[in-house]
Amino acid sequence: GTNITLTPQLRVIPFGGLGEIGKNMMALEYEDDIVIVDCGVQFPEDGMFGVDLIIPDVSYLVDRIENVRAILVTHGHEDHIGALPFILPQLRCPVYAPRLAHGLITAKLKERRAARDSVITPIDPGVVHQIGKSFGVSWFRVCHSIPDAMGIAIGTPLGTVIHTGDFKIDHTPVDGRIFDLPSLAHFGDDGVLLLCSDSTYAEVPGYTSSERVVGESLDRAIGDATGRVLVATFASLVSRVQQVVDAAVKYGRHVSIVGRSMVDTVKVAQELGYLDIPPGVLRPLAEIRRLAPDKVVLMTTGSQGEPTSALVRIAKQEHRDVSIESGDTVIISATPIPGNELPVSRTIDDLLRQGAKVLYDRIATVHVHGHASQEELKLVLRLVRPKYFVPVHGEFRYLTAHAQLAWDLDVAEHGIFVMEDGDVLEISKDGARLGEHISTGPIFVDGQATRDIQSPVLRDRRSLSKDGVVVVVVTVDKSSGKLVGEPAAMASGFLDDTETGNLFGELSVAVAQELTSNWNGIKKIDENSVIKGKIRETARSFIAKSVRRSPIIIAVVLEV
Repeated sequence: GTNITLTPQLRVIPFGGLGEIGKNMMALEYEDDIVIVDCGVQFPEDGMFGVDLIIPDVSYLVDRIENVRAILVTHGHEDHIGALPFILPQLRCPVYAPRLAHGLITAKLKERRAARDSVITPIDPGVVHQIGKSFGVSWFRVCHSIPDAMGIAIGTPLGTVIHTGDFKIDHTPVDGRIFDLPSLAHFGDDGVLLLCSDSTYAEVPGYTSSERVVGESLDRAIGDATGRVLVATFASLVSRVQQVVDAAVKYGRHVSIVGRSMVDTVKVAQELGYLDIPPGVLRPLAEIRRLAPDKVVLMTTGSQGEPTSALVRIAKQEHRDVSIESGDTVIISATPIPGNELPVSRTIDDLLRQGAKVLYDRIATVHVHGHASQEELKLVLRLVRPKYFVPVHGEFRYLTAHAQLAWDLDVAEHGIFVMEDGDVLEISKDGARLGEHISTGPIFVDGQATRDIQSPVLRDRRSLSKDGVVVVVVTVDKSSGKLVGEPAAMASGFLDDTETGNLFGELSVAVAQELTSNWNGIKKIDENSVIKGKIRETARSFIAKSVRRSPIIIAVVLEV
């Protein structure tokens, strides 16, 4: 027979973040080496009852665990590092991360025993790390809404892959660290095999405004305020914290931070030198309370209307330390994440009702988002001039819009691939094509457990939320197996007690009849489950007929 030598392939596999917002994660595979870019979480939406977080399904990687060489992190946001505590114990590989992200990851892993012994290596931009036989990896600076955000250049035997991470191009960022366009141009001149670039704002024309604009608005708002100022923003928006501190210092105010996640981030960022706060400016809440209102700035979480966050509890008058006084100015420095508009506007209404003045993105430039708009995306495509292009990060329509930009610019003429989670792009020296699809369904983190989309627990919670639960208790005599007394029914979240009176009486009779007519005593205990099935069937059809409801039914058999 003839010898067919397979040409080696670079396989590109997104596990999350493509076709959705959040849980960003992508793997590159060449022969026996796999590296992973980012490892993020997604926050649950309505209708995911009780679920805390959503993480990518990494079973494909677990099956190839001996080839998994490293996880490479672009920056310290939750949708890029949040799944590490859950996924590292499964993959047991080193993590390389920029310094601020390194600090945030280390703090995060301390809380989870299973992930504590992981090796996390801090990286500096421009330094090449050899990873496995196939990959030479270096990082380059980008701008984003957290300091120390980086893109990654991954050298492979077939050419360089550039992954931008999340980025925008800001020429006047708060920390003065600008986007490293020269490095990007340099990679472009040497030739880039594949570009993966951030698509979150690919539908938005023009440029994203600089953080400087926000600094000026915040300065003005804090300068004009007569009473206290509350600023709500993302816990991780370190540059916004810096801008608020700068304005507070200028106008002789002290700052206090409310909300655990923000307190933690600020602590790490300060220790690592990413926040410059003069001594005595940050004060605990207890001390701030004694100061005159015009000497106070409070920074809180809750810019997205999250129900348990500080700002929302304050707005609902449920916060134990802070309540709105008339004369307060509240600045919401964030744009509602798509789908969050309602809780955010409800919070704004609640604050206005209590006499606060509220500034938010519609009426003042108190926020700019952290992602490149179309002109910046075009600049990156132009500088890099990749052979192949894969838009990453964002819902399907954003990926499509970004692909269209590349098409209009005539870059990546060998192929633009709009991929979704689980699609596999195979690149060899002969060309590129979309190959098999692997399963990367969401995994739900629910307390200490993780569940997949088919989980009966989540299915049950969905039906509980519709029709509640009915418990039917039947007592039988241990020796004779005969029914003792009447079956009893109890319910929760099903109907009002006043409505269940007659219904449960009739239900009890129906169950008793069914049991006595069809069966004369338990012979063996293992028939218990048969009886339970009978009780459930009877109750289900009786309730469906009587009140057109289908609660979850639990049968209990007590032996006396």
